[in-house]
Amino acid sequence: MNILFCGDCGVCRGIFYSALSLCKNTKEDLVFYILTASIENRKAVTPDFAQKLQKAVGENNKVVLLDISEKFCGYLPLANMDTRFTPLCMLRLFADITPEIPERILYLDTDVLCRKDFSQLYKTDMAEFHIAGVPDRYGKWFFGNILKHNYLNSGVLLMNMEKIRKDGLFLKCREMCRDKKMFMPDQTALNKLAKKRKIPAKYNNQGKIKEDTVFKHFTTYFKFFPYIKTVTIKPWETEKLHNELKIFEFDDILNQYER
Repeated sequence: MNILFCGDCGVCRGIFYSALSLCKNTKEDLVFYILTASIENRKAVTPDFAQKLQKAVGENNKVVLLDISEKFCGYLPLANMDTRFTPLCMLRLFADITPEIPERILYLDTDVLCRKDFSQLYKTDMAEFHIAGVPDRYGKWFFGNILKHNYLNSGVLLMNMEKIRKDGLFLKCREMCRDKKMFMPDQTALNKLAKKRKIPAKYNNQGKIKEDTVFKHFTTYFKFFPYIKTVTIKPWETEKLHNELKIFEFDDILNQYER
């Protein structure tokens, strides 16, 4: 199964944890593709990290590091360079012009951890769809159709690269990110332009972990007491993970990064 991560050297710890969680929950061989780039003060993921990850995931799995700095810098999302989201979040929109990326691939944000087998998701029928994903926890209130609940969270996306390339979807998304200022630019562009398939919430659980949760996504959430505020706790913030979220089930993975 093919897995895609994207980002600069600042997300290495997240990639490491996410990859190990995937290995723990499948017997199938995995190929981890890492799309990276350097821009301004952000540095690309290094070959040294790729070697470290390769050692950690074992010889049956493979790590492929793809530095696309030149391609990315030649097509910057100019209208969205100063949003609260790093421009390098949009690296996945360059997967279509990266020939090493295979026809079917599962994209994961680097704050997503796996806790059950995900092979059924990977085998989802995608013949008529560009992407498959789970509706965004809050998106229906702000972006999508409140009745259809069809605004997908882009943290877990099964991508049909054959159809994406054929229809020029990512090119259209790149142009939209270049020309139109948006909140959560690439996620918004994908939701507006892609042919989407909704999948069960267990494949991108953005709230409390449930018994059937396959992927836990550590997204920002609202806390309403004693006053409304947003809270962001990532998997590598172990103390907060334990004390505030009471999550301990990933400790075996979280203890391996420094080894």
